[in-house]
Amino acid sequence: MQASVKQQTQAMAALFVLTCIWGYNWVVMKSALAFIGPFTFAAIRTFFGALVLFAAMAISGRSLALRALPTMLVLGVLQNVGFTGVLMWALVEGGAGKTAVLTYTMPFWVMLLAWPMLRERVRGWQWLAVIFGVMGMLCIFDPLHIKADGFSMLLAVCSGVSWALSAIITKQLHQRRPALDLINLTAWPMLLGSLPLVVIAWQVPAPAIQWTPYLIAALLFNVLLCGALAWVLWLFALQRLPAGVASMTSMLAPVIGVIAAWIQLHEVPTAIETTGMLLIASALIIISWLTLKQTT
Repeated sequence: MQASVKQQTQAMAALFVLTCIWGYNWVVMKSALAFIGPFTFAAIRTFFGALVLFAAMAISGRSLALRALPTMLVLGVLQNVGFTGVLMWALVEGGAGKTAVLTYTMPFWVMLLAWPMLRERVRGWQWLAVIFGVMGMLCIFDPLHIKADGFSMLLAVCSGVSWALSAIITKQLHQRRPALDLINLTAWPMLLGSLPLVVIAWQVPAPAIQWTPYLIAALLFNVLLCGALAWVLWLFALQRLPAGVASMTSMLAPVIGVIAAWIQLHEVPTAIETTGMLLIASALIIISWLTLKQTT
C-alpha cells in the first residue's frame, strides 16, 4: 500500500535527522580518538550496539535465532572490521571530512562489484558515474603530490569497498532468505564482527583510555544514536519511501561531515580536494538518480 503524503513527510523528516546524526558523527569520532584507541572505540561501539539491537528484538518479540552462520560471520567481518575498524584507523591518520567522502564512495564500488558478483553490468549513464568517481578520487589523492595523509585516504577507500562488499553479500543473502528479519540481519553480524575487533583492540598497542565526559558522550552517541535510533529511523523511512529516495537522501551525510569538520575541526579542503569531492558527489547523484528511476 502506498504511503500517504503525511507518512512520506514524516519519513523524509526521519531521514533528515538520520543523515544529520551520521554526518556529524564523523567529527564526534575524530574528536573522541584523542582519548581512546581507534580499535577500542570500534569494538565498544559495535559490541554494545549489537546488545542494544538484541534488546530491541527481545522487547518487540522478534526471533533471536542465528541463521546462515557462515554468511553472517563474513558480513560481521566486512561490516565491523573492514568498515568500522578501518574507518576509525583512517580517522586517526587523516581528516574527518575527506575520510567521510572517500568512505561514502560505497555506492560507486557496489555498482562496479555488482558486475562480477551479481551479473549486473555497468550500462549507459552509469559509466559517467564511474568516470566522475575515478576522477574525483584522483583529485583527492593527488598522486603527483603525495601527501602525509595518503595512507589515511587509502584506508578510507578500503573501508568503502568493504562496506560495498557487505551490501552485495547482504543482497545475495536476502535473495536466498527473503523472510529474514532486518534487525536480526543487523544484530548478529554486528555481534560476531565485534569479537575480532575486541581481539584486535586487545593486541594492538594503544594509550590508556581517558574516560573524559566527551568520550563517554561520544560512545553513547555512537551506540544509542548512530546504532539503535538510526536503525529505527532507517527502517521507518524504508517502509514509507522508495529505496532509491532513501538512499539518495543519505548522501547528505558526507556533506554534513565535510561542513562540520570545516567548522569545528578547521579542516579546510584545498581547491583540488574540493574539485574531487564535487566529482564524487556528482557520481553519487547519478547513481542515486538511476536507482530512483528503477524504484519509482
